[in-house]
Amino acid sequence: MTEAREHVLSGTRGRLTAREWPAGRPVYVALLVHGYGEHIGRYDEVAGVLTGHGAAVYGADHAGHGRSDGERVLIEDFEDVVTDVHTVAERARTDHPGLPVVMIGHSMGGLIASRYAQRHPGELTALVLSGPVIGDWELPRTLLGLPEIPDTPISPSSLSRDPAVGAAYAADPLVWHGPMKRPTAEAFVRTLDTVAEGGDVGRLPLLWAHGDDDRLVPLPGSRVGVERLSGGDLTERIYPGARHEIFNETNRAEVFTDVTRFLDGVLAR
Repeated sequence: MTEAREHVLSGTRGRLTAREWPAGRPVYVALLVHGYGEHIGRYDEVAGVLTGHGAAVYGADHAGHGRSDGERVLIEDFEDVVTDVHTVAERARTDHPGLPVVMIGHSMGGLIASRYAQRHPGELTALVLSGPVIGDWELPRTLLGLPEIPDTPISPSSLSRDPAVGAAYAADPLVWHGPMKRPTAEAFVRTLDTVAEGGDVGRLPLLWAHGDDDRLVPLPGSRVGVERLSGGDLTERIYPGARHEIFNETNRAEVFTDVTRFLDGVLAR
């Protein structure tokens, strides 16, 4: 894989640090949208698969995440984050005019990507949601019902059956290991409602991929949101025994194959 390049872009809350994984002669652009508390650097392997498949890959650290500006994990309005992702998309389109653009959002990134598709109809050729925070996700409402949000970090073992994934996550200084902040929990609740009320994405091809042992974003709650979001062109892949980070799971080769086959079908239309 070609070495990634770093770009600094102007975001809604300060500087955005973005990453580009170039491809020799790309046939499409892939935009990666990362999850809560993590950063885009954790997606090197995903990007390598996609560049090998013919994509020029882009992704940014969200505000308050990774190397981007902002108070850590503070998101007061997800609409700003969607705007930031659009800024990254515009950079990609400038670099690769005329190429189809697909978006791949994981967890919180799935919520952001879903809202992006609602706000920018016609811009995407395909949407891939991995363990998406969408539909009936109870965690933020539960946290907001407590007098104080507990300082309980995400358990590394909930991410993958591969213990090396959890160990790397726990040791990563760019990952947030503290509690969710109340304004962020409030923003989650608002945006879950906004996406639920925002209508479907029409004929946009949608791949929903989820582990059936996802304890962070349980599958049944996501199903409600995905089925509401889809305009009818829905492909579903559920992985028995897989936990939250299916791109880092022990069966990730199967997941990558499913994603690239889905994209092959879409790009051939």
